Amino acid sequence: MIGMNATTGRALTGLAHLYQSIAQIVTTPRGSRLQRRAFGSSLFELIDAPANTATRLRVYAALATAIMRYEPRLQLRRVALVEITSTGTVVFEIEGVADAGGEAVTTRVPVALGGQA
Repeated sequence: MIGMNATTGRALTGLAHLYQSIAQIVTTPRGSRLQRRAFGSSLFELIDAPANTATRLRVYAALATAIMRYEPRLQLRRVALVEITSTGTVVFEIEGVADAGGEAVTTRVPVALGGQA
């Protein structure tokens, strides 16, 4: 699939396009796109939830559901929270198998939740 780099506007293909797509899905709050209200993840609905195991599972489920729904080129294997920075940025690691070629892929997606990104 050929797409556009969200930063430069140049053509983007292959794994780079897949990684950009995953980041777009994870970092878009569900309901924020005018013509695609269902697009994105419900991660941002969990911001004020208690920091416990149940919430962590809900976060993983929110991300996994969104990625599986909107990115058919990836067979999702794992979602993990790998870092929380002092500015409130949470870094998630997404692992799976890319449909094109069947290779294992891993990407890290930073999500600014603290308002100071």
